[in-house]
Amino acid sequence: MAGMKVNNVPTRSIWRVENHAAVDIIDQTALPHAYRVLRLASLEDAAHAIRSMQVRGAPLIGATAAYGVALALLRDAGDAALANAIATLGGTRPTAVNLHWALARMQAHLMPLPAIERGAAAWREAEAIADEDVAQNRAIGEHGLALLRPLAEKRGPGQRLDVMTHCNAGWLATVDHGTALAPVYAAFDAGIDVRVWVSETRPRNQGLLTAWELQQHGVPHTVIADNAAGLLLARGEVDAVIVGADRIAANGDVANKVGTYLKALAAKEAGVPFYVAAPRSTLDFGCPAGDAIPIEEREGDELRVVHGSGGDGRPAALRQLAKDEAVANPAFDVTPARFVSAVITERGSAAAAALSTLYPEERHG
Repeated sequence: MAGMKVNNVPTRSIWRVENHAAVDIIDQTALPHAYRVLRLASLEDAAHAIRSMQVRGAPLIGATAAYGVALALLRDAGDAALANAIATLGGTRPTAVNLHWALARMQAHLMPLPAIERGAAAWREAEAIADEDVAQNRAIGEHGLALLRPLAEKRGPGQRLDVMTHCNAGWLATVDHGTALAPVYAAFDAGIDVRVWVSETRPRNQGLLTAWELQQHGVPHTVIADNAAGLLLARGEVDAVIVGADRIAANGDVANKVGTYLKALAAKEAGVPFYVAAPRSTLDFGCPAGDAIPIEEREGDELRVVHGSGGDGRPAALRQLAKDEAVANPAFDVTPARFVSAVITERGSAAAAALSTLYPEERHG
């Protein structure tokens, strides 16, 4: 399974700049209207990129945080500086457990080392986290393909496989390949006739990022309003739903972009399999159930102001609600494990409530 491309050039969503103590990212707040690369050269740059959603998607947030620690230690590699970097980055986004997983891994790796060795070690560990994410997502694609292939065969020769997704869990949300879209890319590369129903995912419209990257790879797709999903499922126009996750609790409850729960309900009613794709770093075996997952409440102007492209092709913003209009803007919801047909990980797929069968080392008692 090949990596992703931008304008036919192999590209990751974050990469270290050769011969520079910096990393470059794709500014996802500019997509799909403009492709812009930003340079992160400090702890503050990395924290801002995560908080402002210039990088988003749980696996990519984790990788960016790891690089943020490495950038912080360029100035000062002492214990206080390391602790400050962990605390600063840890406060940027509360729901995505990959962030805290990556920071805990960096801290555990670096704390025992003398300060003089921490700088180089931090870069090596951040690179390892990024490379492992790529390998895990490639494996998720292969395991997901094993679930999609029988659905395509059931459709029969000359019939298209229709997959619905929500938010963006493609390579833009990871370092490469993606989670929910990894099986789609694997199916497409294997010659399966696949089309993706892309939910727009308001208010941040991350579905537009999904459409952009699918277009870059040549995968057929159709963008839909979020509220059209139930109708398409009821009509039998969807063969499977695949989404990513920001955190999966020990009992299999899944936190993902708000609106995911509604698609899971509709898929259950329609008898359509609902899959969640996520690497190990998204699984939180220390969190007993979904009601213990913190749900990020984002600023109200994400609803009040719509961002797009003006008639001159330049970025533009349109206010659709008054500044003092009361709004609620929860960024995530929780889908109970009973609505999840399977969770697809780098180790294979399993029922959401039986993830410990894939990770027996996490069993306690």
